[in-house]
Amino acid sequence: MVSVRTRFGILVAIVGISGFSQGMLLPLIAILLEQQGVSSAVNGFHATALYIGILLISPFLEPPLRKFGYKPVILFGGALVFSSLFFFTIWDAIWFWFILRLLIGVGDNILHFGTQTWITTTTPSYKRGRSIAIYGLAFGLGFAVGPLMTPLIEYSPSLPFIMSSVLCLIVWSLMFLVRNDFPVQENEEDIHVTSTSSAGRFIEVFKYAWIALLAPFTYGFLETLLHSNFPVYAMRLGHEVAVISFIIPCFAAGSIISQIPLGMLSDQIGRRKVLLFVLSGGAVVFTLSAWVESSVLGLVLTFSIAGMLVGSLYSLGIAYMTDMLPRSLLPAGNILCGVMFSLGSIAGPLFGGAYIDLFAGYSLFYLVVVFLLIMLAILFTKKQSSPASS
Repeated sequence: MVSVRTRFGILVAIVGISGFSQGMLLPLIAILLEQQGVSSAVNGFHATALYIGILLISPFLEPPLRKFGYKPVILFGGALVFSSLFFFTIWDAIWFWFILRLLIGVGDNILHFGTQTWITTTTPSYKRGRSIAIYGLAFGLGFAVGPLMTPLIEYSPSLPFIMSSVLCLIVWSLMFLVRNDFPVQENEEDIHVTSTSSAGRFIEVFKYAWIALLAPFTYGFLETLLHSNFPVYAMRLGHEVAVISFIIPCFAAGSIISQIPLGMLSDQIGRRKVLLFVLSGGAVVFTLSAWVESSVLGLVLTFSIAGMLVGSLYSLGIAYMTDMLPRSLLPAGNILCGVMFSLGSIAGPLFGGAYIDLFAGYSLFYLVVVFLLIMLAILFTKKQSSPASS
């Protein structure tokens, strides 16, 4: 079996290929449905299927992890993802694609829960921000490359789905080299954990770390809005599909540049200060996006800078949550990070699609700015205490 260092690399690779498949699906299906004449509201709702799947499976994740360990859980989630991706090539029907996106959401959540919990529970606090930033970097890199598959639909609508399915299968097979392990149990540590039920642990996570959970919620909102609604909005502005598929990855590419530096900075000065900085900067940059949205160069620059700021919200939120909780609550905490990410990801396309239909004369980026300012105000006025010692 592989070393701990190699195991970390394999977990990071799995997260990267998961980001690749998600980054490909959002703009790819949005464009395919737009070309079929589907309304932006329905298009946005369709994008929520993946995140509905994440929500549906979330309450059932913790018991199997504690019973079977990390490896079987991750293998099951990966198999569900690559098989569902392949089935997109079988039948071109909007409701069938909705079901497949839902199943990919289930599989992706299982993958992220297993890998994320394994990393957060085995990483010492002094390098937690850096390690989780690498985790986020891998997802961001995959998410940045994914949309570049969109132009392949000009050759065959099935080609992007086949390629992503094969790539997921290859990376998934690396898990067979890893030795299984189990999460920390409640009776092994921590006097602060008072509940042995999953529902009770979820309540305790919210009690101590709800403020940290706002970061994955915000990231989910931004990610899906930019990848699902922006392609529709940009096409109506007159931008070509090839141009849109180039602009969108700039957001994830920006996060790749800053992910590790921001994670290391948060190790030094604290997660909350860094979160306040990136939310403030993100609001400013998306305001600029609204002013330059007719310019391809302007959108490339603002998407890249915005990604360097708010593109790290998910990993910063995980690190912040991990700081606040004892290790025995981390499985529940990681589940709730996924739940909050999903809720934000559902809200993004729904609000974005409705906004495009109802406020056609206003920039889509104004919705983003208002949302970021609300999150910034909440974080600025609230500060949580936690039972975690470090």
